[in-house]
Formats: sequence, C-alpha cells, structure tokens
Amino acid sequence: MEVGITGIGAATPVGASFEAITEQLLAGRSGIDRVRRFPVDDHPSQIGGVVEHIPCPPDWPADEFSRLLPVDQLTLWCCTAALQDAGWWQRRSDVRVGLVLGTTTEWTSVWEWDLRAGKRSVYEPQQHLPTLVERTRTRLQLSGPAISMSAACASGNFALALARTWLRLGLVDVCLAGACDMAMTPVTLAGFGNLRALSRRNDEPARASRPFDRARDGFVLSEGGTMFVLESLDSAKRRSAPVYARVAGCGASSDAFHMVIPSSDPVPAAAAMRRALADAQINADQVDYVNAHATSTQVGDQAEANVLEIVFGSALPRIPVSSTKSMTGHLLTGAAAMEALACIVAMKAGAVPPTINLDEPDPGCRLRHVPHQALPHPVRVAVSNSFGFGGSNTCLVLCTV
Repeated sequence: MEVGITGIGAATPVGASFEAITEQLLAGRSGIDRVRRFPVDDHPSQIGGVVEHIPCPPDWPADEFSRLLPVDQLTLWCCTAALQDAGWWQRRSDVRVGLVLGTTTEWTSVWEWDLRAGKRSVYEPQQHLPTLVERTRTRLQLSGPAISMSAACASGNFALALARTWLRLGLVDVCLAGACDMAMTPVTLAGFGNLRALSRRNDEPARASRPFDRARDGFVLSEGGTMFVLESLDSAKRRSAPVYARVAGCGASSDAFHMVIPSSDPVPAAAAMRRALADAQINADQVDYVNAHATSTQVGDQAEANVLEIVFGSALPRIPVSSTKSMTGHLLTGAAAMEALACIVAMKAGAVPPTINLDEPDPGCRLRHVPHQALPHPVRVAVSNSFGFGGSNTCLVLCTV
C-alpha cells in the first residue's frame, strides 16, 4: 500500500499555516528573537524561536481554548487544521482515525507551567491528568488507536513511520501523525544553556543559528508543532483529494553512544539513511534534496556531513543540502515533523529553502550548500534526517505523487 500526506496543520516560529511557512522559509526569514515570555537576563542563552500565537480552531469555544495548557492548544490546533485541510474534519466519525503523537517529557512541563501560574502540584507530583495523547483523542472524538512517541528530535519521523505501518496493517483508515513541543520554558532554556549546547549570540538573535558555518556556537532553542494526515493513495484518489507527498521510505537505527553527543562512528546513522532509501526503492543518485538535521553545533554538523559523504558518495556534490533550523531554530521533539514540512515546501515550490547565516562554510562539511537564498530546483525526492539525543537516528524519504 502506498501512503500519502493529504493534510497539514502547524504552528511554528515561522508561521501557523502551510502558506505562511512556505513564504518565510523560501524568503530566508528567521523566526528567532530575544525571549520575552519570561525573564532571561540570568540565562546564558537569551534567544529562541517562540510560537507567539496559536490560532483557536474554527467552531471551538475561544474561552475554553484559552484555558488549555499551551501544549494542548498547540496539539489541538495542529490536529484540527490537518483534518480540515485533508477534508476529514466533518467526516472523522465515519472512519477510524488514528493518532501517533510525538511528545516530550510531559509531566515536568505540566508541573513547571503549574508552578509559574502560582500553583503547587510540583511539590506533590502525580499523574493528575490524562496524557496529552489521550486528552487530544478525546477532544477530537477519534475512534482509532492513539499512542505517544518520545524519541527526542526524531519523534516526528518515528510517528510518520508508525502511522504508515498502521495504515498498511489495516488498523486505521486515516491517521494523524507528527509531533508537538512547547519547549520554551525557563527550565528547558536553563538546562540546555548550562550544558553549553545553546548559542550565546544574544546580541544578534536572527544570526545565531548557523548550521555548517565555521562560526557556529550551538543550537537555538525553539518550539512548535506539525501534524499530518496520512491515508492510502487509493483512498485519496477515491475522494479526489490533493496529495502533498508520498511517504516513500523510513529508516531508523540507534548508536547508544552518549546521552547528548553524536557518535563519532558514522555507520549507525548511515544505516538509517540507507534503510530509508532501500524502503523507498530509491537510489542515492535519485535524491533531489536533503534537509539536514544540522542543528548548528560543532560536533553534530560535522558528524552529519560525514554520514552524507558515506551514503551518497560521488552523487553528493550535485545534491542540495540545507538546514531549515537556521530559520526555525531547533524545535526539539517537534523538529522532525517541521522538517518533513520543509521538504514538502521544497517539493511544492520547486525550490530548496536556504541555510541562512552560512557566511563561511566549514571546510570539514563538504556539501552542496544553499546559503542565504532559496535555490530554484525541481524536487521529486526529498530526504529528511533527524538524529535525536540518546542516539535515535531516523531518515524519512518523501516523493511526489
């Protein structure tokens, strides 16, 4: 069974619709700024990508929506928008709609939001709410199976892979899949900042995230979510529904090298990419674009460049490679889903989003970079890498239909 994406819902630092995100990415506009949600003067990194406004879904009571936790608002908007975009919103009770939701450390975030609101549940920690995936399934009145997926930065790719499997097994008729993360909180910013993982270029936020650049000094924390509607291409054809892309291949591996540092051995990550290409029945020289995981860290970007050289060999010099994290920052759990969306942008627009701030490419990252400006380029096959903390390596292959 061939599976396609027929709906998209998103809220990110560069927009809350496919059209807005497309415009921002192709224009090379950064969504990074100084954090104003809470005081940051005592933080080593004071910048980030913040979702300033999450739209209230149509027909949803605005007052009720405003009382939800931020991550609930984000997830509800992304799922509802995706179902509406796919034409399933009004008909969701007629079919088995599944939900595979990439999530982060859910309860610590809930307790932190609660404490900032002047409450005290953090002092008596307990699971006092249903899980986010269960809350979302109930609010949307979905009849299919629902599961959360937590694999750090790779969660969105794992979610898409599992959704495709559910469809092929006949467990669902339609499936929502993606990832959402409202990570911009004092604890998260302080934690990554004290790890020295974040850029400290606080005086020029829009120029701080600089994947593959020689002067990169860490990633930029960000937040946001992207959810997709997946269904069989036969189903989409019967409904005359437009298809954004075909989920052609998925590959995964684990190197279990270190909690946060990428493995110095490129073989496991290369294996994930090769498995995805084999699953898609795509040769390396057929790939038109690679959306790199590249987060703007010295070790990580170099490690991924080594992986790409191994996988693509002599074909690599002709394949455009860019990192949209230069504009969005690193959405953590939401990263892979956002970057799958960036691949669809490239496919639909016939142009590769740039890596902005790439003033002096690192000579150790020998790639066909797309610096500063989008590159007009037909994209029929796009590859998106997401390598998560703890060694969760994933690769997604999307193709035009």
